[in-house]
Amino acid sequence: MRMLPKNVDVVVVGAGPSGLALAATLRQAGADPLVLEQAAEGAGTSRAAVVHARTLEVLEQIDVSSRMIAAGRIVPIFTVRSGDRVLLRLDFGDLPTAYPYTLMLPQSRTEAILAERFEQLGGEVQRPYAVTGVTSGPGGAAVAVAGPGGRQQTVHARYVVGADGMHSAVREAAGIGFTGGRYEQSFVLADVRMDWPLPDREVQLYFSPAGFVVVAPLPGGHHRIVATMDEAPEQIDRADVQTLLGERTSGGADVHEVAWSSRFRVHHRVADAYRRGPVLLVGDAAHVHSPAGGQGMNTGIQDAIDLGGALQAVLAGAPDAALDGYEERRRPVAQRVVALTDRATRMSTLSGVVERAAREVALSLMGRIPVVQHRLAFQLAELAAPAG
Repeated sequence: MRMLPKNVDVVVVGAGPSGLALAATLRQAGADPLVLEQAAEGAGTSRAAVVHARTLEVLEQIDVSSRMIAAGRIVPIFTVRSGDRVLLRLDFGDLPTAYPYTLMLPQSRTEAILAERFEQLGGEVQRPYAVTGVTSGPGGAAVAVAGPGGRQQTVHARYVVGADGMHSAVREAAGIGFTGGRYEQSFVLADVRMDWPLPDREVQLYFSPAGFVVVAPLPGGHHRIVATMDEAPEQIDRADVQTLLGERTSGGADVHEVAWSSRFRVHHRVADAYRRGPVLLVGDAAHVHSPAGGQGMNTGIQDAIDLGGALQAVLAGAPDAALDGYEERRRPVAQRVVALTDRATRMSTLSGVVERAAREVALSLMGRIPVVQHRLAFQLAELAAPAG
């Protein structure tokens, strides 16, 4: 078993998109972060599949945006539908960005591209190493690590970054609360191969009495399906997806194969603090929320690039207090994203006839007002709000 270094500047716990983006940012600036990941190998599942314009903008800093675009599928249109009717249509093509679209790319590919970039910069993810404790003290923190075979090691770091997901061991060790709740419904994800009559340059969100469903094109001729279900089956099969699309869309789907599927309960939570002494949080360790709008992974990657810049400055000699600005900048963003996705989820899961009718009237009206459409597109793309 490889012996880990005893003293480092930064330990990054977790090698998902946020941890890898942070590690690559630091490595590019000349730092040598120690990246610890509990899993023996990178995840091969699809999971998050949406990359928004703002994320592609910030990822230019570590030279991966063009690689992701080459691997993904560009989708410039988003529609909200009810049966055969289009209630709202958003066109990202007019946004003032170099990336006026949604990029559909499975999370496994996003992670692989970020990992490749980290390795090109001379970095290496250490697997499988589980963090079992973090103890803060003068000058940093002691990180207790269990490696292969359970062998214990301790690494002393000036800073420890928890990029280790919703059940973050780093956040718990630091005693940082994770305030929020959980939705009653189950969410299901499925990547399927199917014949689908609507354009593949468009993501469709359908409302129906049975619940909502999202249909989005993926690279390789697949489609991503996202839906709520009161009681989702443990395994989602072809017949389940065929029935779901038949009940909730305008029809025409012919599902051939389910390549991957998952069911899960969704939480909406934000960490009470993003920093406690030498411990900092990014990504799902700092915030989790509904998949509505595909905001989660994007917000986490943007956290990572921001924190990477702040850590670079401190390691280069800036005062430690410069890290306090990270929470001041990024925690309000997470709070807004959680509030936005919560409203969208609750609106999407209305059960009363009157409430659903009012929702469709409101969306139809919004769809006729260009300035409203433009603002909604800005929000979904995670860009700054336009003036006026």
